[in-house]
Amino acid sequence: MKEATPALRSTGREICSQKPSLSLEAEHRQEPSRPILFVAHSLGGIIVKEMLRRANSCQSCQPHLHNVFNSTIGIVFFGTPHGGADPRGFLRHVAETLIRAAGFSVNDQIVNTLLPSSARLRELRDEFGPIAHEQNWIVHSFQEELGIKYLNGRKVVEDTSSYLNFPFIETTQHIGRNHMDMCRFTGLDDIEYKKVVAVLDRMTRTVCGKLKTTEANSLNDDQRRILIESLRFDQMDARQMSVKTALGKTCKWFLKRPEYLDWLDKKKVDQHYGFLWIKGKPGTGKSTLMKFALRNSQKAMKDQLIISFFFNARGASLEKSTTGMYRSLLLQLLERLPELQSIFESVGFTSWNTSSSHTWSIVLLKDLFERAVQLLGQASVICFIDALDECDEDQIRDMVAFFQRLVTKGLSLVLEGQEGHSQDITTYVNSELKINKISLAEQEQIRCELQEKSSGVFMWVVLVVGILNKEHDQGRTAKRLRRKLSEIPGDLHELFHDLLTRDCHNQNELLLCIQWVLFAREPLKPEELYFAVLSGTEPDDLSKWNPDEVSMGLIKTFILNSSKGLAEITKSKIPTVQFIHESVRDFLLKENGLRAVWTNLGGDLQGESHERLAHCCLAYISADSNFDIESPLPKGLSKEATALRQRVSTSFPFLEYAVENILHHAETADVNGASQKDFILNFPLINWLKLHNLFEKFDIRQHTSDASLLYILAEYNMPALIRALPYNRSCFDVENERYGPPIFAGMAMQSFEAVRALLEVQAVAQPPASALRGLAKYCEQIDRDNHFAREFKFSRQRSVLSHAAEYGSESLIAACLLVSIEGIESKDKQGRTPLSWAAKNGHEAVVKKLLATGQVDVDIKDSYGRTPLSWAAGGGREAVVKILLATEQVDIDTKDKQGRTPLSWAAENGHEAVVKILLATEQVDVNVRDGNSRTPLTLAAEKGHEAVVKALLATGQVSVNAKDCHGQTPLSRAAEKGHEAVIKALLVTGQVGVDIKDKQGLTPLSWAARGGREAVVKILLSTGQVNVDTKDRLYGRTPLSWAAGGGREAVVKILLATGQVDADIRDIKYGRTPLSWAAEKGHEAVIKALLATGQVDVNVRDS
Repeated sequence: MKEATPALRSTGREICSQKPSLSLEAEHRQEPSRPILFVAHSLGGIIVKEMLRRANSCQSCQPHLHNVFNSTIGIVFFGTPHGGADPRGFLRHVAETLIRAAGFSVNDQIVNTLLPSSARLRELRDEFGPIAHEQNWIVHSFQEELGIKYLNGRKVVEDTSSYLNFPFIETTQHIGRNHMDMCRFTGLDDIEYKKVVAVLDRMTRTVCGKLKTTEANSLNDDQRRILIESLRFDQMDARQMSVKTALGKTCKWFLKRPEYLDWLDKKKVDQHYGFLWIKGKPGTGKSTLMKFALRNSQKAMKDQLIISFFFNARGASLEKSTTGMYRSLLLQLLERLPELQSIFESVGFTSWNTSSSHTWSIVLLKDLFERAVQLLGQASVICFIDALDECDEDQIRDMVAFFQRLVTKGLSLVLEGQEGHSQDITTYVNSELKINKISLAEQEQIRCELQEKSSGVFMWVVLVVGILNKEHDQGRTAKRLRRKLSEIPGDLHELFHDLLTRDCHNQNELLLCIQWVLFAREPLKPEELYFAVLSGTEPDDLSKWNPDEVSMGLIKTFILNSSKGLAEITKSKIPTVQFIHESVRDFLLKENGLRAVWTNLGGDLQGESHERLAHCCLAYISADSNFDIESPLPKGLSKEATALRQRVSTSFPFLEYAVENILHHAETADVNGASQKDFILNFPLINWLKLHNLFEKFDIRQHTSDASLLYILAEYNMPALIRALPYNRSCFDVENERYGPPIFAGMAMQSFEAVRALLEVQAVAQPPASALRGLAKYCEQIDRDNHFAREFKFSRQRSVLSHAAEYGSESLIAACLLVSIEGIESKDKQGRTPLSWAAKNGHEAVVKKLLATGQVDVDIKDSYGRTPLSWAAGGGREAVVKILLATEQVDIDTKDKQGRTPLSWAAENGHEAVVKILLATEQVDVNVRDGNSRTPLTLAAEKGHEAVVKALLATGQVSVNAKDCHGQTPLSRAAEKGHEAVIKALLVTGQVGVDIKDKQGLTPLSWAARGGREAVVKILLSTGQVNVDTKDRLYGRTPLSWAAGGGREAVVKILLATGQVDADIRDIKYGRTPLSWAAEKGHEAVIKALLATGQVDVNVRDS
């Protein structure tokens, strides 16, 4: 290996010492078995190659860096100039930018070294190939397909320079972009992006298959810990912790019930399948009994695996969903039995796809839970699940269906009819009813009347005991207590009504508190609720929170009094406020208790309530002019931004909720009949944008200060507010936001109701005779042809119509054409029209609609010389190709600036149907050559497209031995890539030169031997037309020499078996024998095969 030039050696050393490399090495020290895959663009590829070259030499001096080299599995290059020229100094500019970005000073020596005109780059390319081959790295080189205007359509890095020319380890492929844009994609549906994903997927799967030990594919302890922790969520145990513990000796009767005893009896599992269902009316104490049974089981059965989950309808989404249940149950299983954690690998989790922010799907959770239970073997698990009625019915049905493998029938226990349950109420009353200032006889009489009136509803008893205790503490006599008891309604819901209407003190505060607990988008923290209520009752008193003045104790008292005792604070790590029982919510909403208590409420309770909550949010947002927020804001994920959010949230606890949910409450209010026209007309947009950006952690989701309210409403799917907003701008007007016009924001965010509203509003705003009134008819189908995704980003070098065409939205195209927002032939910076984009992406309906206008040039060329037909053919868009051909306005054999025709593109990409369509026109030159002298047959053969090759051969017009710019024939290219079927198809013609040499002097056999293409070698030898011991021009190496150096044992044995090879032949450039090459690489099997011939000199020296 030659020594690097001083400049490159110095640069490589500096680069290897910089933070990125150190960070990589530091991370790799923690996970030394983790494979490394490099992805590099442009000159970055040169840096990677030099870094790996240097890391290879660090075995003794810096073994940790050598470990990086050994762990490398492959490299993906994007437009890397491995060799060639520098067109017009363009790459000089790229090089200087790269060097400055790395923190180095720019000097001509370093720049010239990095440029592809440098001889050193070609030397590095030649040195790197053998290293990569020896390490068995997978190399994929993406080449730019398009040139740039600056170079008159030429490419920045030509194809001859952007690949290593080591076909036995390298695959090349074009990306339909120019040099600058080849790593930029429009979204998940971008065809070019899918090419990259396919390559990365193939490379990672190939490596996974090659790993010899399961340890390399397993998770370490830290990775498992990350996955397990990601199952945990806030308030996971909040409901269970909030359920009151059974008093004294209560609930013990349950342990003696035959249903419970049968459930515990393992001999009777075949009768009840391990399932016991406890039923009861709301408020009877089911959750208290469940908590008692759980605690008793944990004490009495310490060796038994017990897990539990308590649904909570008053909590956040995970608290009342089966997703949260499965996460909780799975977490408990894995923490109790760590050996079950192997289930992660069984479903495909590996060391490089774990994440602390993993998103758990219900399907994956069920799969993991089932696998964990199966691994228990003969062991059993007891699972307590409470409050099924507080979860969505469809989710519960799905859960029951999931458990039906174990549960087909079970035991049932109805609380109200149980003698033990009645005794529990007696015990509770005797313990908690504190009326000892009256006679014992009077106490007993009141207790008996109370229990008789309770009808077995424990919640009613708890509330009434509290009322009577308060009366007694105020000096009421036994007679007054009995009268009070008689006045209290016996029905639980009537009791709630009585509690809420007992006095008229602070009714406004009471109503607002109830509305917040009822209609908040998510449960509020105590301090949030305090300021939320204050925002509606005393907005002038809002200020920064001072805990010394307003303590948590004061806030708790405030909530208790404001809710008349019907709300409580959960006992969890992050406490929130909820109703004391789900029956309170049922009373207020299902039983219409809210209207019964507040008879002066308007027509729609929800609409009026949400309107009031929106105004509370507005009052709080407007309470301070700047909220101690610095300007400009720091980056969203920076430590400074995190600290700022924490500081602001501590000082203004309700601010984040108010900012993020004010529009939600206004939208819901309008939907439910409370018009928000005045509210939205006076909405403080600028202030809201500033506060929203503060709380948005991801910079890409933040907005500029110029964002319109229409854009915000479209993005967040607020159709009612869009209709309430006065029409003063078009939804097609491009804004300086991520998605461009408001209508694209709605499409990208899947906010289809908002998009319909946008089109309706735009249509209604037009005069009755206007054609724009027709916009409304596209509203219903807007979601059926949407290909936009959240990852979409609007390009300001392109028109709205161009984007709509690319993403195939027929409805949007129709709307755009009606609005006439720009010319139908508008070109983007690449010179492409909407028709070109639609054709490339195969949007048949859009193409037809554009053609129907009669205003498009069907054969227009873009900056790369490609027509819509060229793009459609290259993408295999059969239907679009037929449509364009049917216009009879296209030049079917037109060439682009690379000399490529539609047939050429279709052939290379393997689109058989399109190839046949083009051939059927009889207007194409089947032997047309591109800028690299490649014919359609050459391109198809190289890519292994057998069907296309046969279709071309069937014409009888193709030159089967046509040579490209490297002198390679279709057979040579197919042999190089190992495409056995293509080779057979070519040989069948009887016209191919089987032993033709290319410019390097390599024959098809040489290429096949180099790449270890065993089957191809056999096919070529079987023709009897090859010189088995032919030497190439560049190195003077034979097929045997190449196979030996590459460790291709099977090929070596095949060649030796012919008896036609010189096993000890020397090459020209280095004077080395096949044995010498194999020995250097350590290919033991090849060495043994050569020695077995008895024809090799083991002591021969290189020249």
